[in-house]
Amino acid sequence: MIMVSWRPALFVFLLVSCIFVSRSVCAEEAGPATTQIIAYYRVYFAGFHFGDVRLTMALKGSEYQMNGEGHFSVLGGLIYDWRGATASSGRIAKTGPKPSTYTLSYSGGDKRGDVRISFGGGAVTQVSISPKGHPNPHDIPVTKAQLNGVLDPMTGAFLRARPDLLNADLRVCNETIPAFDGTRRFDLTLTPKQRTKVENETPNGYSGFAAVCRVKFVPISGYRPDDSAIKYMSQTDEIEVWLVPVPATGFYLPYRISMPTGFGSASAELTSIQVDKGQANGGALTRP
Repeated sequence: MIMVSWRPALFVFLLVSCIFVSRSVCAEEAGPATTQIIAYYRVYFAGFHFGDVRLTMALKGSEYQMNGEGHFSVLGGLIYDWRGATASSGRIAKTGPKPSTYTLSYSGGDKRGDVRISFGGGAVTQVSISPKGHPNPHDIPVTKAQLNGVLDPMTGAFLRARPDLLNADLRVCNETIPAFDGTRRFDLTLTPKQRTKVENETPNGYSGFAAVCRVKFVPISGYRPDDSAIKYMSQTDEIEVWLVPVPATGFYLPYRISMPTGFGSASAELTSIQVDKGQANGGALTRP
């Protein structure tokens, strides 16, 4: 995870991609029909429209495939222009999501990068990062044991299955998401705050109840203890996510994510959601 004080767009992009999937129970006996969910988010930074994110999830039986694309700019790209694409695939077991691959590619100004994580047996098996950075001897090392049972940022964001909790039940906030982004190991701990009603008059917008959750960023390893950005994010109590049920799916997704930064508040808000139940004889999902 790249913190806000370094690369605001990447942090917001990953956070939108990191509150939507949990280890909640999802029936592995799902039917063979492919269900597709498409969600659009508008991102704001310090009160200004900063960018847009498109997230797509396809489910077929116990398999899932997710893709995200984000574009962030200032003054039409004259001052700042950043683009990113991320993807994740795996299967949904009775104990929660089991990712198999995760990729992230981004470019902005003179910065470009790619991350690829492979999973197997419930743990991280391989990590590839380009360009390769120089190891910092002051970083808290990531241990092999810490990479067991973790989720990638995309899976940790876009696969919250709670068919047992309807109509924005606040218990959906009782969750700790163990995540690894290729460099840093951290937890996102969600706790209930309140239940509220939202109204959205845009086409395909969501209107109904939302479960408002507090989010605590808990760094574990892969960072310097004296990193000011890590300290800021781990000490704040002002990160929130509003979770809303996706009609006819048993899934939840973020309606709104808000967080403070050293340069002003950042937020992402759902503007449109589409659900397509698909055909029962659809083809296999394509891996990234």
